[in-house]
Amino acid sequence: MPALSAIINMDKEIYIFLGPESGKKQAAIDEIREKKSKKEKPEETVLYAGETPAVQIADTILNHSLFSLSRFIIIKNAEQIKKKEDVSLILSCLENIDAQTSLLLISDEFKLAAGLDESCPSKNRKVFYEMFEREKSEWVRNFFSVKGYRINADAIAAILEMVANNTDSLGRECTRLMLFLSNDHPINEEDVTQWLSHSREESAFTLFSRIAAGDSIKAFESLHSLLAAKESPPGILAGLSWCFRKLRDYLALTEKGEPNSFEMKKIGLSSPKARDDYFAAARRYDSKAVDACLALSAEYDIITRSLGAPLEVVLMDAYLVKIFNASTL
Repeated sequence: MPALSAIINMDKEIYIFLGPESGKKQAAIDEIREKKSKKEKPEETVLYAGETPAVQIADTILNHSLFSLSRFIIIKNAEQIKKKEDVSLILSCLENIDAQTSLLLISDEFKLAAGLDESCPSKNRKVFYEMFEREKSEWVRNFFSVKGYRINADAIAAILEMVANNTDSLGRECTRLMLFLSNDHPINEEDVTQWLSHSREESAFTLFSRIAAGDSIKAFESLHSLLAAKESPPGILAGLSWCFRKLRDYLALTEKGEPNSFEMKKIGLSSPKARDDYFAAARRYDSKAVDACLALSAEYDIITRSLGAPLEVVLMDAYLVKIFNASTL
């Protein structure tokens, strides 16, 4: 495919950042932005594929700014560019992108549509994977250490079971935990349970527990409590997506037989409560249903961002209804 080859050989400022590790992914985006800003502050544009038509994305890529020579364009949810004609349109734009424009295609998935996935130099394509269990533990320990805190292994395990497996969520929740604790003694599991769990009665994870149990009444109560507490729909959807991806890992284990404690711990399910949740969820959602739930989460992420706060309760209610309808029971 000559067009793709030309894009790669010209070494244009096109980047593809994939995978669920949002913290490291954001750090990579910030690094490119900072480097570009040293020369001239760029005009920045953020678009959401699926919400923004491909024609509008193409126009944005090709149009020149009236206010700045340098541009920084981020296309989020890039996996939504999947129709053949849309992919061809975006590829033709990438071939003609100007040298002063940096374009980033961002997705939580591991690949984009055929053709689009190879549309940048290989050195500019990176997948940000979730951390392994050992890496997560070390990351949390180091996070507290550099702030002058000590933390024991049981406390780290408790944090990892309550918080989504990405450095963005971990950093935010660990920082919040420090607000309640002094550094004159090691943080233990009781501290984590008391302050991290009890200070946040509802979360995307308690909502997932209700979904796993098939308790629709409690699930809607949980959802409305989160929205009343000003939790953003994209944040709730991100947490649920993390849970459904972990459920996909759990289902993959069960296909090989009854998973043992070591295998469960390896995918981040150490506590009896977490195991009970995913055992219950696996009775209601097979791998096909999990994929459907992940697709719904991505779809409603776009919809809620597009339509905004006035309709968020109605939209999230509709989302939750569809999640329960996706159940195989």
